[in-house]
Amino acid sequence: MNEILLSNEVIVYLLSETVLYLLLFIAFLSTVGLLKRWNFDAFTTEQFALENRSYLVMTIIFFVMLLKVVLLPYFVYTIDNLSDLIPGAMCGAGVVKANEYGNPLLSLKIIILFLSGLWLSMNSIDLKEKNYPYLKLKSWFFILIFLLLSSEYILDILYFTHIETTNPVSCCSVIFGQTGGANGLPFGLDIPKLLILFYLLFALVVLTTLSDLSAMSIIASLLFGVIAYYAVVYFFGTYIYELPTHQCPFCMLQDHYYYVGYLLWGLLLLGVFLTIDAAVMQGFFKQPAKSLKRISLLLLSLFVLLCSAYVGVYYLKNGVLL
Repeated sequence: MNEILLSNEVIVYLLSETVLYLLLFIAFLSTVGLLKRWNFDAFTTEQFALENRSYLVMTIIFFVMLLKVVLLPYFVYTIDNLSDLIPGAMCGAGVVKANEYGNPLLSLKIIILFLSGLWLSMNSIDLKEKNYPYLKLKSWFFILIFLLLSSEYILDILYFTHIETTNPVSCCSVIFGQTGGANGLPFGLDIPKLLILFYLLFALVVLTTLSDLSAMSIIASLLFGVIAYYAVVYFFGTYIYELPTHQCPFCMLQDHYYYVGYLLWGLLLLGVFLTIDAAVMQGFFKQPAKSLKRISLLLLSLFVLLCSAYVGVYYLKNGVLL
């Protein structure tokens, strides 16, 4: 465990998380005070002071949440680097599975990432109005996110302090490969059905987004995100590795594969989020979202093209499919 906590990447990561959490804790206390005393219709000195304080607090939250977004890929980079210290781990997959906190922590980070993005959009439209119409809503939303962030911070500490460097872990070929058995495709799918769903759901996301069907767009993008994950791990990723038995979402983050995993997963996560964000902004807040839609569809299209390109290039080079 000492080796883990003395790792430069872990020190930087935990120190950054601690500083950001303390800033958010201060913002949390201030937000609770704002909610108790806020009354925009009151022309008092206290209300004027609260308005100034609210702008400062929301600015702190804004910058901290932006930094939290940057810390997610750094977290992935950190656990990938720790694979050199843990016997049996070939990449981040084994490190995540090193204890029972890894998978919940990674899942929670992605959920917080999406919610933080929605808060940033809500804050942006609120600051454009003169009477801060969404201040209470975004304040309650921040409190919810802060509770999740508190759970995340606790899981961060538990995760890194419970990684053992003496006990071997399973490598990615066992966790995701055919020998693992427990992490196969969901819903009884096989590869052909998975690929059909992958491209059909992408088409559905495009159609619902362009047709301004906000609720359907959110559902379609979430389903596409799930199916795209399995499609990359169990099909497209094998063409990145050029090995049919190598099924892993983490190895593609390494230098052997030119860090393409960061681009691939980044396009997927950002594309899905912006699709949801555009639907929420237009459907709930009645805000124009054409630019968000264009960017989200561009990112998802690039993701699909990149995945498909690996298959096409492999076939052109070798004349066969894996």
